[in-house]
Amino acid sequence: MIALIQRVTHAEVTVGGECVGRIGPGLLALIGIEPKDTQATVERMVARLLGYRVFQDADDRMNLSVRDVAGGLLLVPQFTLAADTRKGTRPGFSTAAPPDQAERLFDTLVVEARRQHALVETGRFGAEMHVSLTNHGPVTFRLDA
Repeated sequence: MIALIQRVTHAEVTVGGECVGRIGPGLLALIGIEPKDTQATVERMVARLLGYRVFQDADDRMNLSVRDVAGGLLLVPQFTLAADTRKGTRPGFSTAAPPDQAERLFDTLVVEARRQHALVETGRFGAEMHVSLTNHGPVTFRLDA
């Protein structure tokens, strides 16, 4: 499982002109799911997302997590993160989990994140989404679980 996280001042996802997820300050996490991912992978990723320290403390150091700052977490499924881009000029998607597995694991990720954190919003699996955000920093990291 791959998460591309961005520290944001706000972010939102729309589908067909309708807002389906919106947060203020927090993390936008684009989620790619791979065939080898399991329930254990989901649990590890939730721990990383909620505990990764990318917010400033009183000394202006990245020392606080989204949980510490009570920020929002916007989870957006994005199968293209799992694409094979090592050669050629066109991505290959055989390295991404099949849609049924990916949707099940993404839904499990959302349930577990909501169980542990009060402010979790999502995009919509399988939909054509428009994601807008203001990256604060900019701060962007790739997390693997």
